[in-house]
Amino acid sequence: MSLTFSCFASLSQQLPSQVHARSSSSGGLEKVKNLITRTGIPSTITSPLDSLQKGNWVKLICGASFEDVVDIRNLSLVYTLAGVDCIDCAAEASVVNAVNDGIEAARGIIPIRRPWVMISVNDNEDLHFRKAEFDPDDCPTDCSRPCENVCPADAISHSGKAGVSKGGVLAERCYGCGRCLPICPYDKIRAVTYIRDVDATAQLLKQDGVDAIEIHTSGRQAESFQQLWNGLGDSIDKLRLVAVSLPDMGELTVPAMNSMYVTMKVNLRCLNLWQLDGRPMSGDIGRGATREAIKFALHLASTRDKPKGFLQLAGGTNAHTVEGLKRERLFQTTSISEKLNGGERALNSFEPSHALISGVAFGGYARKIVGRVLRSLQSEHGYARLEDCPRHLVDAVTQALALVGTVKCYNER
Repeated sequence: MSLTFSCFASLSQQLPSQVHARSSSSGGLEKVKNLITRTGIPSTITSPLDSLQKGNWVKLICGASFEDVVDIRNLSLVYTLAGVDCIDCAAEASVVNAVNDGIEAARGIIPIRRPWVMISVNDNEDLHFRKAEFDPDDCPTDCSRPCENVCPADAISHSGKAGVSKGGVLAERCYGCGRCLPICPYDKIRAVTYIRDVDATAQLLKQDGVDAIEIHTSGRQAESFQQLWNGLGDSIDKLRLVAVSLPDMGELTVPAMNSMYVTMKVNLRCLNLWQLDGRPMSGDIGRGATREAIKFALHLASTRDKPKGFLQLAGGTNAHTVEGLKRERLFQTTSISEKLNGGERALNSFEPSHALISGVAFGGYARKIVGRVLRSLQSEHGYARLEDCPRHLVDAVTQALALVGTVKCYNER
């Protein structure tokens, strides 16, 4: 039994008796099973590898710096039920335990296949690896506190929250989006950046329950990437997938990818994937946030000399992403066309089993739509396991299915 699961067991003992009564009712969980069945997810669905090849791979990004194990466990439960292929989380043992607890809870409800578990690390300073910080005692008493309203993670409280007596930033909930930094009228908030320890990462990779790693990089510092890769040593031997997340660097993107691939391929014994990080941590903002991710995908898909590896979108992805991919003829297709003199010419083609764009990762938007349900759960019942409150679980799974279904095309077969 993991520490995370023990934490939930202890919390559940403190819940009101009516919540326990609800948890013993099979009727609520039957509604979840029926919902999943009606949506079109069979009890055993295609493997993550099949999804990559077909172009309907979906990854949940819990957040490289998000470490709230209660939310992470419930998010993993919901999105496993919704059929994601991979769950990406912070490289911390307690977080990995929370993800795996959520996955197994989902598999206890319906016999669904296990998604891959991925941990995220960085080779240098990166937006995804930072925390906001401020001392609420330094804040003027007449401040309107705009930072509280703008925080998408509900990580800021001047008056304090459960387990925090003083207030400020709840470090485990802050994932470094940075929206609070420019909005503070007194410039009191600062960002604290960090780099994941390579030795600790290597040890975590050797444990059961971790299937993949994602390296966040700027692509501009080949030496930093090489040091991280070499430092991981033989810890990558048992992995199923190695992903590299990088921004759009224009003409420098493909040369950087080729350089990193040369470093990796010497001892790469599994699949590799390139995560195209269009507009980091912005998917929850609105429809326009996904444009840069699609633009990045269009650029890479039409480039001939890129290295091996699946292509997956991230950064600004939301419910409108697949719609944009379809407009650009990038969704679940094996070729890309360019209009020339009123006609079209194929620029790239792959084997029939390989899609041009292999999938989409959802982060902030995925957490936001399910987070509404989790906040309601917490408000009504405190820190509870989501499956103990079937009404909330049905609501959360409904939201998740709608999002994952944009890629999986549920009910369109």
